[in-house]
Amino acid sequence: MIRFLIKGLIRDRSRSIFPVLMVSAGVFLTVFLYSYLNGAIGDVVDSAARFNTGHLKVTSLAYSRLEGQTPNDLALMEAERNLKELRKDYPHLMWVERIRFGGLLDIPDEVDETRSQGPVLGMAINLIDTSSDDVKVLGIRKSIVRGRMPEKKNEILIADQFAQKLGVKPGEKATLLSSTMNGSMSMHNFVIVGTVRFGMALVDKSTIIIDLEEARFALDMFDATSEILGFIPDMVYDDKAMKAIALDFNSRFSKADNEFSPYMLSLGEQGIMKDMLVIIKYATSIVVSIFVFAMSIVLWNAGLMNGIRRYGEIGIRLAMGEAKGAIFRAMIMESVVLGIAGSVLGTAVGLAASYYLQFTGIDITEMLQKSSIMMSSVIRAKVSITSYYIGFFPGVFASVMGTLFAGIGIYKRQTSQLFKELEV
Repeated sequence: MIRFLIKGLIRDRSRSIFPVLMVSAGVFLTVFLYSYLNGAIGDVVDSAARFNTGHLKVTSLAYSRLEGQTPNDLALMEAERNLKELRKDYPHLMWVERIRFGGLLDIPDEVDETRSQGPVLGMAINLIDTSSDDVKVLGIRKSIVRGRMPEKKNEILIADQFAQKLGVKPGEKATLLSSTMNGSMSMHNFVIVGTVRFGMALVDKSTIIIDLEEARFALDMFDATSEILGFIPDMVYDDKAMKAIALDFNSRFSKADNEFSPYMLSLGEQGIMKDMLVIIKYATSIVVSIFVFAMSIVLWNAGLMNGIRRYGEIGIRLAMGEAKGAIFRAMIMESVVLGIAGSVLGTAVGLAASYYLQFTGIDITEMLQKSSIMMSSVIRAKVSITSYYIGFFPGVFASVMGTLFAGIGIYKRQTSQLFKELEV
């Protein structure tokens, strides 16, 4: 029976080409939009985790309340002990220390007079250690544009865009003017040994990266840190698991009456990331639902027009004694065949377009110049296992729904009317 229906569809292309193309278009949009959202929104989460939030973040309770101001006077004390405890209690995670600070970077000329200067957003990590987890998490080695990695004290990296703005190149000196943990002024000389570009406008504008111990010396933060970040080794965020760890940690170590006690937050509890994770959770359902609804209406109309065109055929089959239910089931089987064909074609084209966008990307640098969102300036799609089937089942379902709606007219046909149609 199925073979008979397939032969009929192949021979009568007017019954197959249009429905297949409509299903293919819908499935293509579903696969492509899902992969695009998966890449774009996933990039925001991944970038925020690597450069700002971590999958988990430990600060002092007071620091967490004023985090946007980078209040190093409320930094987490006994950093070394806290880091050891975290690595002992949660060994399946990577734990790294970071110090964040603001200030002014001054570039001197030949007579040590100010040649250029600009405000900086500083980040201190375990930079000199070649086996540092933080160097790998931030991808610093592959982000170097000019120069080299720091190898000794007083050597720093600077964002390449910022370096061009200041007119400085690797090998030149720079002076950092900032404030210490105790509120006094700090002035420290460095040598710029390399420039980096991370592909994120917010980071590339005015970032400098220095070694953690050098920052502690310059900012009087001995055995103190702005934050300790935790990362899942494969960098795939699990919101439920991270929230459970944060709850367990806070129940044991955080004290509401001690503002300097350690306090842990998961990525999903920081800033706008909570809303971002909700968007990721429901974006797929919204895209698929819109597709099913829109395609059902389109295919319903296509089915109605097809049914009207096939009134003569249906009339003859009814006059010959074929049951209405049998005709209806045959039309449903036809729609299943067309749905499968269209879904396979649409999925293939959608995956091809998604893979292309995954490797080439779309440059949106100009759009992010004034943005405060931590995301890459090149949007890429991300093809996952779900991309291979997310459009397939809705494609078949929409095709069948269209035929179900259109096929109801079969049961309204009156035998007396058939003879008038056959005479025509």
